[in-house]
Formats: sequence, C-alpha cells, structure tokens
Amino acid sequence: MTTDTPLRDIEDLPDYGITLSDGCRLSARVWRPLDADQHPVPVILEYLPYRKRDGTCDRDALTHPWFAARGYACVRVDIRGNGDSEGIMEDEYTPQELADAVEVIAHLSQQPWCSGAVGMMGISWGGFNGLQVASLAPEPLKAVITLCSTVDRFADDIHYKGGCLLNENLGWGATMWSFSSRAPDPALRENWRDLWLQRLENEPFLPSVWLRHQRRDAYWQHGSVIENYGAIKAKVLAIGGWGDAYKNAVPQLVQALPGAKGIVGPWVHKYPHFAVPEPRIGFLQEALRWWDQWLKGIDTGVADDPDYRAYLMDGVPPARWYTERPGRWVAEQDGAVQHIAHHTLYLSKHGLSDGRGPISVPVASPQDCGAEAGEYCAIWLGPEMPGDQRGDDAVSACFDTEPADRDTDIFGAPKVRLTVSTDQPQAQIAVRLCDVAPDGASTRITYGVLNLSHREDAAQPATMPPGAPMPVELWLDTTAYRLPKGHRLRIAISTSYWPLVWPSPTATTVTLKAGSLHLPVRRTAKRDEYEFPPPEAAAPWQNETLREGTNSRVREVDLKTGVVTLRIEDDFGKHRDLDHGLIAGSVARETWAIHPQDPLSARGTCHWTDELQRDDIRLRTETSCEMWSDATHFHLTARLEAYENDTLIYERTHSDSVKRDHM
Repeated sequence: MTTDTPLRDIEDLPDYGITLSDGCRLSARVWRPLDADQHPVPVILEYLPYRKRDGTCDRDALTHPWFAARGYACVRVDIRGNGDSEGIMEDEYTPQELADAVEVIAHLSQQPWCSGAVGMMGISWGGFNGLQVASLAPEPLKAVITLCSTVDRFADDIHYKGGCLLNENLGWGATMWSFSSRAPDPALRENWRDLWLQRLENEPFLPSVWLRHQRRDAYWQHGSVIENYGAIKAKVLAIGGWGDAYKNAVPQLVQALPGAKGIVGPWVHKYPHFAVPEPRIGFLQEALRWWDQWLKGIDTGVADDPDYRAYLMDGVPPARWYTERPGRWVAEQDGAVQHIAHHTLYLSKHGLSDGRGPISVPVASPQDCGAEAGEYCAIWLGPEMPGDQRGDDAVSACFDTEPADRDTDIFGAPKVRLTVSTDQPQAQIAVRLCDVAPDGASTRITYGVLNLSHREDAAQPATMPPGAPMPVELWLDTTAYRLPKGHRLRIAISTSYWPLVWPSPTATTVTLKAGSLHLPVRRTAKRDEYEFPPPEAAAPWQNETLREGTNSRVREVDLKTGVVTLRIEDDFGKHRDLDHGLIAGSVARETWAIHPQDPLSARGTCHWTDELQRDDIRLRTETSCEMWSDATHFHLTARLEAYENDTLIYERTHSDSVKRDHM
C-alpha cells in the first residue's frame, strides 16, 4: 500500500548553502513543501559530483519535485570541489567526502523544516556513497535507496574486474578529469573565477592514482561495505539493471543485510522510471513506499515485499541496442539467488554436456578478441550493448550443449571451474556464456574475466608457473535469462577481451585441461510473479536545445598496419536552461587501438570538450589523456586547457609511468 495524502505546494531553493566545520561551503538545491517550517518533513539527500546546475538537472526535474510534493525535503548536494561547491575533490569516496556527508546529514536533520529523519538516494556515485555513509551509521540516517552501485570497490567498480585492468579506469578517469575541472555558475558565485582556477590547479588525474593500486589493498577495502556489512543500520533498497555494469551488488546486499530488498530490471545505467530498455516501473511510487515506511513510520507493506524482484529476460537475437526486452517479472520471497540449485555441465570433446572427460584445448586469441563486448557500463544511450558474438566466438574455445529440450530459466551467477596451463607467467582469460540460436546468432548472456595471477588471492597475486596445470575458478556476472527451447548454451573462452580489459604484456597460449559450468537454474516462470505500478514523474526539465546530441561507435581496420581501432563519440548536445539561463554543452571522444598480434600496441585516448555560457561570459575546458604500456610499465599523459571568451587562461600537462604489478 502507499500513503494517499493531498499534494503539497513546494518551493525550489537553487543555492542552499551548507558550511562545513572547516569553512568549506557546499551548494545544494532544495525542493521542499512551502509549509515545511510549520509541518517538518524528512529529508532525502542525493550527494554526488555531477553538477546539479547543468549536469543532473534533467533527471532531478523528474524526481525530486515529485517526492517534495508528497511531504519530503529533497536535497541535491554538489560534493566538495564540484559544481557550485567550494573546495577540492582529491579522489572518489575519500574519508573527507564521507565525513562531509555525515556533517551534511547532521546539519539537515537539525533544521526547523526537517523532522529529524534522513534518507540517502543515489545512482552510481550517489549509490556508492549512500552505502558507505550508511556504514558510518550517522544517527539521523534511517534508510538508503542505492542504484547501480557495488559492495566491493576492487571487484566490481570501473577499475578492475577479476583482477584485470578495465579500460574504463582510463575512460571514467577522463570523465572526472572533465567534470571536476569545470567552473561554477558565475551567477551563483561572485568568486567563481578564483574557485575555477583553484580547481584547475589542483584537480588530480585519477587514473594515475587508481593504477597505483593493482591489487586489492587497503585503498580498495576503504569504502567496500562488504568488509563489514554489520555496520549498516539503515534499511537498504538496492536496485540494478541487466544492461548495467553494477548488477552483482543487489543480490549480495539482499543476502547480507536484514530487511534489505532488491530489484533488478532490464535497464542500463539509469533510474527505472525513465530507463531503457523498457519495461520501466513506477520507481517513484516504490521509493515513496520505502521512505514512508522508514522515514515516517507509516506501514506501507514494504517489509512483506519479496526480498528479490528481477526481470527474467527472454532470449532474443543480439543487438547493439534494445528499446524493449520481452520477459517477465519474477520474485523470490526469501533471499535472492544463493538458494537457487546449480546444474553442472562439463567441458569435453563433445562440447558442454553432463559427461566429463579429459580435454587439451589450446586457446591463443588475437588481441582484438572482444570487439563485440559492448561498453563496460552502458550509460550514454548509444549502440553500447554486446553485439553478435560469432566473431569473438570464432577466435575462442567454444563448448556447446545440445539444443535445449525446454525453456531454461538461468537465474543467478554461473560459476566456471577450469584446470589450465599457460606458456607465460602472466595471462588472462575471458569466459562468456552465450545463447546460440538455430541460425547461429550468438547472444551474450553474461561473462567474467580473470587475471590468472589473481586466481587465489586478489591481495597477494602470484604468476602462473608455465606448463603446470592449475585450478582456477571464476564467477560470471549475475543474470536472469531464459534460454529458449531449441537454442544451445555456449561457453566461449578467450585469452583477450579488448577493448574491455587491458591485455597481458605478452601474447599467451592457455591450454584448457578440464572444466565445468555450474549453472543456476530456477523453476520455469509461467507468468509475471510481481506487478509494479506504471512509471510516474514530475514535469520534465525546461530547456532550449541549441545542438542535438548524437552517439557514434565506429570500428575500423588499417589495411596497411593491421591496427584495429574503435572510435567513440558521444555528443551530449548543447542546451539553455529556461529557468536560470545557463548554457552548457559537452562532447566526449574515445579511441581504443590495438594490433591483433601485439598486446604492447594497445593504446587508449580520451578527449572532452565542455562549454559553459552565462550572458557574455563564455567558458570552455578541453581535457585529454592517453595511455599505453610496455612490458614493465603503464604510461599516461593528460592535458587540461581552460578558456575564457576563447582566450587560454590556464594549461597543465601531466605525465606518469606506473610499474605493472601482475597485470
């Protein structure tokens, strides 16, 4: 049930100041009922660096006013060093960032318009720090809604996966190099130029920081709530999407936290009331039930909801983009996926079957294997999904089942056990689970990667002894997928997965000696087992489009050199805010190049152009970076340029080399 109370008139405060104990002023946008001073309300806090004034305003408009009209004060804070807030951001999820959040919560809870209860909500960065702040247990924080986040910063963020270096480490580092070097809105800060120059001078190039931690050390343990789930006292609703990078945390949180609930839909990295692929859900109504229960003490029935609600996707032909995924909602009343029985299949000379047998299968994939992997984290709404896997399958070791004699609902995290030997001390493997249709089309269901030096311990890696058979185990990402009757299941194993992960320093042959797939198979769902309300939202952001956004992905082969290059361009358009008049626009570009026979030819480059215009003030930043490697080191360069009315007012170049550590 939900509460049914009259909607309240609200006000919008664009620059509410919160001054921290060290004197740093954070800027917040606040939506709250007009009568909150007379009738105090709980606070919903969203706390992140992505610029409330010109970054997240589109999604903020759909979300925060909706809650405010229903009796909440929604507070959207730019964290230190970003947007219209003062200070410098030194890294992600620092003790300073989390301590600031605790101060913000204390401040808000003590305001006369606040009832004293606070909830945190956020997607991605905001979802991460919601969990991390909850682990500090500030007394006013009663509930958290975390979307597209993780419990383990080393295992499941944008830096490393299975001990392999993700290229997103450079790509998202370039994004933050861009976001955090942009100026405040001159209309809000008289000293905007001084604040901007301070940022430009002190903004860190974070890929250099992250590359200095190539094993799961104390740096990654900080902020990984898996280290101490018991510290979290707030009630947690965790939400994810099958098209997103962060899908494993939802069942993990459901299993670990008393009273936690989880929802996973077919979506990419977006809020579920406007996400794609469809179907969308009434996320705001679901969130309101959560807030009303835990912030207002109203019995909305959320405690009786199924612990885990997931969208079971039908097997469909592979596509770089889906507007809709057919399927159905299924529900687990108690627990998430850990209780789902696993069916074991073996890698053998007959393929993937119930019968085990010795094998000796060498795998030596070209370095551009992985071309159909899609984006690590689909977010910009371009052609980012995994494509037809047949090209990658052709240069991998593949093991197929016989055609399925019935629909099979795969539900959970498949586990793969292998015995392998290598001809080099440093090697990696990628394992894909695919749905092979009768016409041969291969759809990636889920996948995992493993740096073989991390086979036993991500904190203490050890190279492979060449020629010696070694047992390894890896979990593939959690999924919910129906393999249709008549389709085959395929395990595809390769020794490279570019451009998702950086290659090992030498071309490697991995020989498969034995293997098994442990497949979580749920009872076949006959129909929807849960029904969500349709999506609602507040009025959309009012803006004038000055340049339409576009997305492009182009893969090309240089027929002279043999180098294969993926070129990505995401033009986010240019818009004028019709409320306050600020003009903003951005374009992001990436290239990922490699020669199929040379892992040391790998090279990634990123370049962002960002524009900000307020009346006759025109500001622009150009941020770029590049990464390559040799056998012993990673090499990085980065450059930042800032322009005021087309005059270069600041420039800085960063260069770095970082030793490879079992990478």
